[in-house]
Amino acid sequence: MTQSEGEKMANPMEPTQSLKSPSRIPNAEKEIHPQKEIFEEDSTLTKAEKIERHGGPDDGIRESPSKRIKIENLPTKDASMTETSRSERRKGVAPIKAEYLVYPPGANRDRDAAIHDDDAAEGAAHEPSQKDDAGRGKRKQKSKGQNIGRNFGSSKDEVSLCASRMSKPEFSPATCPYGEGCKFEHDLRKYLREWKRADLTTFGGICPIWQNRGRCSVGWKCRFVGSHSEERATDDGRKELVLTEKPGMEGSIPVDDGTKSIGTLNEISTQAKSDLMKRKFTTPKADQYSKWLDTLAQKPEEQRDNRPKKPPSKTLEADNRISNEDVHQKAKEDNRAQYISPPFLPSEKRRIYFGPETPILAPLTTQGNLPFRRLCVSLGAQLTYSEMAMSMPLIQGQRSEWALMRAHESETTPPAYNPPITTTPVTDYDNSRDLKFGAQISANKPWQAIKVAETLTRLCPHLRLIDINCGCPIDLVYRTGAGSALLDAQGKLDKMVRGMNAVSGSVPITVKIRMGTKDGKPTALKLIERLVYGGPEAENFGGGGGGGGSGVAAITLHGRSRQQRYTKSADWSYIADCAALIKRFHEKGDELADTIRAPDERTQPPAAAGRGRGGEEKVYFIGNGDCYSHTTYHEHLSSSGVSAIMLARGALIKPWLFEEIATGQYLDKAATERLSYISRFVHHGLECWGSDEVGVGTTRRFLLEYLSFAHRYVPVGILERLPPNIQDRPPAWRGRNELETLLASGDYRDWIRISEMFLGKAHPGFRFEPKHRSNSYEIDAEG
Repeated sequence: MTQSEGEKMANPMEPTQSLKSPSRIPNAEKEIHPQKEIFEEDSTLTKAEKIERHGGPDDGIRESPSKRIKIENLPTKDASMTETSRSERRKGVAPIKAEYLVYPPGANRDRDAAIHDDDAAEGAAHEPSQKDDAGRGKRKQKSKGQNIGRNFGSSKDEVSLCASRMSKPEFSPATCPYGEGCKFEHDLRKYLREWKRADLTTFGGICPIWQNRGRCSVGWKCRFVGSHSEERATDDGRKELVLTEKPGMEGSIPVDDGTKSIGTLNEISTQAKSDLMKRKFTTPKADQYSKWLDTLAQKPEEQRDNRPKKPPSKTLEADNRISNEDVHQKAKEDNRAQYISPPFLPSEKRRIYFGPETPILAPLTTQGNLPFRRLCVSLGAQLTYSEMAMSMPLIQGQRSEWALMRAHESETTPPAYNPPITTTPVTDYDNSRDLKFGAQISANKPWQAIKVAETLTRLCPHLRLIDINCGCPIDLVYRTGAGSALLDAQGKLDKMVRGMNAVSGSVPITVKIRMGTKDGKPTALKLIERLVYGGPEAENFGGGGGGGGSGVAAITLHGRSRQQRYTKSADWSYIADCAALIKRFHEKGDELADTIRAPDERTQPPAAAGRGRGGEEKVYFIGNGDCYSHTTYHEHLSSSGVSAIMLARGALIKPWLFEEIATGQYLDKAATERLSYISRFVHHGLECWGSDEVGVGTTRRFLLEYLSFAHRYVPVGILERLPPNIQDRPPAWRGRNELETLLASGDYRDWIRISEMFLGKAHPGFRFEPKHRSNSYEIDAEG
């Protein structure tokens, strides 16, 4: 239950420290369990992914085999092998130098041990039901109540300390509202002696929260409590345990109700969440606009019911006085007479900017948490997004979903702004008032998206923009009509963007899309045209020139279809075609700028009124997919014509990719420096989630999610050829030292060992299962 007092943790930053192989760790298999538990703090999407990956216990759905990259057997090489043949680059295989290969070139032993296909086990969600001899094709029934009879456990104290004692001196506790009936421990010394695990000795035994903020927010529950507590003698001779503040920082952190995290913004109050849950939080603009949309949807049906009957054909033949032009003109006049104007037009939006100097960290489910974004910002990420949040849980005030809206204070600083001299600067753009952090949401109905937009802009003051996810391929999202399903519901998406623009105040609205839902049938060009210049129903939305475009501020295109998932490479030629189309749209718009056909500027994207003439960008267009080095970044910028590039898996595998882009060179990071990034992530995680047992467990869990990508990094110093390709998978290789080999291990037990370097021995109830062993490895990386 408690950690041995004499147990010494290895110093992970000491290069001379001997690192044991996991196979030599006693009882490793007994102590490490695969994690399938659904935690309370999980977001709705993360919960859905766990259900999709694992199902219930013994649900009869087996994991589908990974679609390994097939490598042809090479002939045995002899001493006469030429240097050219030795360095030939094979497709799909990372070109590692021969001296770092575990097996000699041409050997066929465990060739695919280190290969992790990005579609690993995804097929399980699409496979037909499993047949057996007795079932005649019937799917084995899923066990109901997946937690029944199973102890999933969690990282928490065996008996927790009562909140009335958590931050108080031993002899001056607060009053517990439950009195003697409280199920938590009231005896502080008993809690520290029997129920709380021993303090951690990592980070010098000093609490990261106390070190940075002067006071620890979790009080006596902190796993570093010895660094900010002491025993003082009282006037009556007794000894009292008290918490201390860092010298020189006394009173810097006010006591709160536990709803606010240190250093984070966009925290909504408990009262606001309660109002959302009880439907007391009103959104008058969203309700009014949604009601108008419903009225608009009924108008075509009324027109069909009330239209005059067609005259007999003989009458038309005898009296042909009405030409086709007259009929068309009369129809337009009838439409004008029945036109219902929207309740209000959008407010003027804040000017934003995307450029070559603003590499973007993509919205990443699970991995795109606040500590990881904070790490990427420190390494050069200029723009960040929240994890994708589901609209209904936000509307209902679910705590786990609103936690995704939190931003670190470093994300509210201005992004880089150094536009190329060939581009006209954005008029009225104030870089000092800009910020990095944007929110991404998912919705399957216009009223949900509109309501969430108004709610977010009222409760979260630190938002650069709100992005609609139209690319998430996860089945549980797609089947509801959200995510990539919106690619085939363009009219619905158009209403969402227009409605959100109308109620979001000064916050711009953007969208993230894929090429389409099916391979070989891209629909992005048609969708982009509709969003930029409006569809057939645009005249219903008001504004000059028949309403114009939807007012979308930026469009991000991931160069794959939903069906493709992560097989094959991203199609940057199609991204370039879409960028060229937008450029032609802008040139066409400039021709109409001085005519009566020009749309109302209030309905247009925030860059439209602030850009120069002559074809400069009005709607920013961002490319996404397979960018893994500074060379591919700049090549895609120059060849595709996009405004900026969004990074996803490349940033997960090597967060210093942003630093490489800024410096314009490859950075061969030493293993000790890469380990220091892990240390920083842990430090940020403890500040974000707390340094108590629950916070340490949460930090460990998300660290392992990060390591499930980070281990795939192959140092540039051991590659024969550059640039590296994110789709390449390495044969088994050894690092230049023990630590580098450990960081490259694909064994999740090694990842847990790495976590124990910073977070101590894992809690007995802690469990983890890597995503590449489940039904969804990469689909949550980027929509």
